[in-house]
Amino acid sequence: MKILIVDDNATDLKLAHSVLEGAGHDVCDAVSAEQAVQILQEYVPQVILTDLDLPRMDGLTMTKQLKQAPATAGIPIIAITAYPENYPRRLVRKAGFAAYFTKPINTRTLSKQVIDTLGHN
Repeated sequence: MKILIVDDNATDLKLAHSVLEGAGHDVCDAVSAEQAVQILQEYVPQVILTDLDLPRMDGLTMTKQLKQAPATAGIPIIAITAYPENYPRRLVRKAGFAAYFTKPINTRTLSKQVIDTLGHN
């Protein structure tokens, strides 16, 4: 599966990348929403995992933009946050996210959670 991970925290990004790549997925990384939008011009993932608390443009804003663009509207996007108190589930769902995971990620179940989320879309 092709997966784009968007996270400005280098440790979290590396961990998610390693876990998903180790499970056999084709993984691409972005450290900002702006970089993710740029990558999406050439790399078409089957799912996007994005941190919500990103600098400049947060994950909610990025997702709303991607959901309005015909080329990316159909890509499921999974929210990941270390600050669930700042991003209530209802707000995340309203923005168009397919799922909501909290940090720290569970390295044993992350790949299965992503696959299960896609099965429910």
